Amino acid sequence: MSSSIDPWEVLARRTVYSAKPYFEVAVEEVRLPDGRVVDDYHQISSGVFTTVVAETAAGQFLMLRQYRHGIRRVGLSLPGGRVEPGEDSLVGAQREFLEETGYTAGTWRPLAEYYLSCTYGFGLHHFYHALGLTKIADANSGDLEGAEAVFLEREEALSALLSGDYSSIGHALPVAMVLLGKK
Repeated sequence: MSSSIDPWEVLARRTVYSAKPYFEVAVEEVRLPDGRVVDDYHQISSGVFTTVVAETAAGQFLMLRQYRHGIRRVGLSLPGGRVEPGEDSLVGAQREFLEETGYTAGTWRPLAEYYLSCTYGFGLHHFYHALGLTKIADANSGDLEGAEAVFLEREEALSALLSGDYSSIGHALPVAMVLLGKK
């Protein structure tokens, strides 16, 4: 799809907070296509992530129920996490999936990739659909994400979607894509 809309020109950029690789905030001076200059446009970087909708041969979804401190509640999440610098997103998805669940999958389908915020540009997420699950190890994420694995039927996954039980839009969207039949 082509467009006649021109991108903005970055004239200057300064980092005002950095906690790499987790988070960085910068302030940019930008020139808009009409010539106006904005001297305080904030840009937030948080890295690249993967999120996995895992489905058994029987059509159940493997999800994680866990406490997320940022939103101060327990909710449903999908396995996934940060893609390491230079790592392919599928390799990162497979690594995170094994670490967080102890499962592998026979088939991996890319669903889409989205930024969580188009305004600030942070959080590029690669969504995958994993099929044909095999348990090969105990979950061992080694981080602060204590989680309980749960298997949901399709109707339960839809009900959780409609009731807002997922921890974030980054978890709800790929579930909706699979439920809607994204091929």
